[in-house]
Amino acid sequence: MEIMKKVKNTINRVTDNSEEDIISKINQMEKVSSKKATIGIFGKSGEGKSSLLNAVLGKKDLLPSGCFGACTAVVTQVEANLEDSNYIAEIELFSKEEWEKELKDLFSVLSDETEDRDDDLFDIAVEKITALYGDDADKKTLEELKKDDKFAEIETLLTISKKISKRDVFEFTNEVASYTQHSESSSGGWYWPLVKCVTIKIPDCHELLEHIAFVDIPGTGDCNKIRDDQWKSKLRECSFVWIVSDINRAITDKDPWGILKHCTTELGPGGECKCFNFICTKTDEINPAAYVRSARLTTDQLTGDQKIVSTDSDFLVFTVSSKAFFDPKLNLKPSETEIPKLQDDLRILNKNITRDLRRDYINEAKGLLSLIQSVQPDTDKETVKMKEKVFMDLEESLMKALNELDIRFDTIYRVLDECLSKGVDNSVKSCVKSTEALITPVSNNGSGFHKTLGALCRNAGCYFSKGMNKLLDLNKTLAENLHECLEEDFKLIFPVGGQKGRSVQEQIDKFSIIRTDSAYFRSSMLNHIQKFIQTEETKLKASLNREVIDIKKDIYLSIQTTIENEMASCYKQAAEMRGVGAMKRMQDLLIITVKEKKQDMFNKAKNEALKRFNNLKLYIKNALESGLKKSIKLALSQTSKITLMDVSREMEQLESLTEQ
Repeated sequence: MEIMKKVKNTINRVTDNSEEDIISKINQMEKVSSKKATIGIFGKSGEGKSSLLNAVLGKKDLLPSGCFGACTAVVTQVEANLEDSNYIAEIELFSKEEWEKELKDLFSVLSDETEDRDDDLFDIAVEKITALYGDDADKKTLEELKKDDKFAEIETLLTISKKISKRDVFEFTNEVASYTQHSESSSGGWYWPLVKCVTIKIPDCHELLEHIAFVDIPGTGDCNKIRDDQWKSKLRECSFVWIVSDINRAITDKDPWGILKHCTTELGPGGECKCFNFICTKTDEINPAAYVRSARLTTDQLTGDQKIVSTDSDFLVFTVSSKAFFDPKLNLKPSETEIPKLQDDLRILNKNITRDLRRDYINEAKGLLSLIQSVQPDTDKETVKMKEKVFMDLEESLMKALNELDIRFDTIYRVLDECLSKGVDNSVKSCVKSTEALITPVSNNGSGFHKTLGALCRNAGCYFSKGMNKLLDLNKTLAENLHECLEEDFKLIFPVGGQKGRSVQEQIDKFSIIRTDSAYFRSSMLNHIQKFIQTEETKLKASLNREVIDIKKDIYLSIQTTIENEMASCYKQAAEMRGVGAMKRMQDLLIITVKEKKQDMFNKAKNEALKRFNNLKLYIKNALESGLKKSIKLALSQTSKITLMDVSREMEQLESLTEQ
């Protein structure tokens, strides 16, 4: 921040004599910011996620631990408060309309007395209703509940934005608790069922969290699709993922990596290359150091056919004791709890982001000073003619570079088209068989499976069965062949890191309108213009490369989303089936629908992915064209309003700051 302050002072010294467009660009520098790196904390309820975060942040009682049931579905983001010394919670609630729909769905579950009733959803509905409205509220009808004073109070709460700000951490924790957790000892007045997500901002954590945010990702289990979609969206946005599990489960479970496999499912190609930390928690008095050797799992043990990680640097294992970190009576050195190792990782990440932000800020400042240095009164006819010529040459170079970019993108498009066409053929051949396998119970009698199948249909084709301890996702199953045929080339086109030869990012990086052999740039003035345009070009390309990361996920996930949309009416119809033989009728309807829709459905999925890639191409081209045209016009604007300025000393100062 000190270096960026020096840059700002250097720029401000020359502002008074600059024209309006230049001042505008200088003011824009004040808004320079970096998207926070997000670390997703992923794990089951009771595994020690909140205790771990409290230890890493050095705030013992900040986040409540021991929350149970559906309330763990509340997405919680933790970041630094950089403004003052208060603890702040920004709570996003459902809208009144969203809650009315949720309430209607909950009472629909509660009123279901048939043998088809899903017991998991029923328990969640009871927990939500009693948490809000008190004991026995689940025994009332919706109309009876509406007459309760509590109902009117909650409706009013949904119409206001909720923000809690306290200087004292204990006061803050107590007030936030009702929005993030539920007490088994009391009912009523717990508002977490109304909450979409909570952002908690804490002071005195600049060193760890200035450019980092933690997101507590609860996973599946909630019957609200809005909240379910939200955690998946949050997971995809994460830069890093910490998988948290109790150490005993990590060592003894037959399938200790269920969480990790489920996590990577939501990330698509490249997800397996994210930085995963597997964190084994131990909260009792047993020395976790005794478990370190057995918990130090190698990459080879984790990959197998799952292709979860590829190198040792992608997957690190920590064995932590949050309790021992705060309690010296447990006779562990801080280093033995391994919490300091995680803190060091955060400090390093924070420093790296700060370094990159400083570099970008200084480079933009240097570009602006180059622009100011190049500005001269247009009193010389020869200068005017030279500017006009350079303007036309740069615009011609821009059009040529855009055409070359278009050709390279068309080559990538053909590769995607070929992969997806193969995926369509494979999907058409195998979709019926794979559907039958998913919706047919493994056991001979299939006892209780009709409830699972009904829940799957009610939840748009995706349901986590607690009884089976398995995620059933028909949409993912139907999209599997398309994804499989696409995956290898998709990783080359949108790599997580490194040079792959034909990635979208590399095509953007190759783009340039500057010709270094141009005779015009032998002129000192035009050399400064070149530096300014190069700076603008670099900034544009860096911004586009960051956006590509998010857009690539939309392209990949559009396949499954299209299939889900095509199957939506079938799911709705199947979910309404009740009584004797309902499971068979649901199965028959799903299979018949897949048979009838398969060719058209998979072609639509293919075309949607291709359309989104083409939209990405157009977006990149338009951003480069409009941005650089504006920069060219500004750099070569003909004006007699400005007095010749020499900012070479300021440029030297920025060069010296670059070295720091």
